[in-house]
Amino acid sequence: MNTHSELADLSFTVSGRIARPCAEVYEAVADPEQLSRYFTTGGAKGRLKAGEQVQWDFADFPGAFPVTVIEDVPPRRIVIEWGNVATTSEKGMTRVVFEFEPIDAGSRTLVTITESSWQPNREGAKAAFGNCEGWTGMLAALKVWLEHGINLREGFYK
Repeated sequence: MNTHSELADLSFTVSGRIARPCAEVYEAVADPEQLSRYFTTGGAKGRLKAGEQVQWDFADFPGAFPVTVIEDVPPRRIVIEWGNVATTSEKGMTRVVFEFEPIDAGSRTLVTITESSWQPNREGAKAAFGNCEGWTGMLAALKVWLEHGINLREGFYK
């Protein structure tokens, strides 16, 4: 009996725990000034608020990227879309969902990031694996920034 089904698209989820309350962690992602201090090495322009299109620039990966904010539910959830190659979306976008869950009586936050809509082929897998590495690095940089005030990304890629 064949129990295999066709894979429609690729997605991944990464998560980490940060020793700060949900509202503080959410704000560090939503606020462009804070995001620019540990993640978007070329700067972020615009707050992550539903209906907005903001810009993220990475000096260590040339070019600025438009980011469309689909949903924001402070301090628990942010949904964005951004353009990529090898996506299953008609618009050529992947969807990224940030979830912020209070743990340990609210003293810590579980951050979960899921990106979806990658084509289930070699090109889609390569792009998805690259972004998975990027979001994992973002989580580590967010943790070190909020808990210790250190920019972990500075000089990491270049």
